[in-house]
Amino acid sequence: MGPFADGWDEAKVEAVLARGDPRELLHVPIVVSLDPPEAAWAEAICHRLATHADAEVRANAILAYGHLARTLGVLDEARVRPLIEAALNDADPRVRANAETAASDISFFLGWDF
Repeated sequence: MGPFADGWDEAKVEAVLARGDPRELLHVPIVVSLDPPEAAWAEAICHRLATHADAEVRANAILAYGHLARTLGVLDEARVRPLIEAALNDADPRVRANAETAASDISFFLGWDF
């Protein structure tokens, strides 16, 4: 998958973040949320990318919160809820669609109401 076709680790993720190329960044929240090495680190990456200028990056960061709800069973509600709620009203339809999916996953796995 993009820059992580040969696998990923924290150093590779940090290198992609440092380069800042949206074509690479859009893969970051997906890989870290499907197999997060550490909850706070994975959530912080999603938080960082959830307000990115590029809609695809933003959409994947929002979607990743749903993955984290499933894989970790916990999210920082005070940090995540406002981002999901904002994404539900994002100008880009991809972001809104992923926010709906994430809200559904979070509701199912963590019991939050949106």
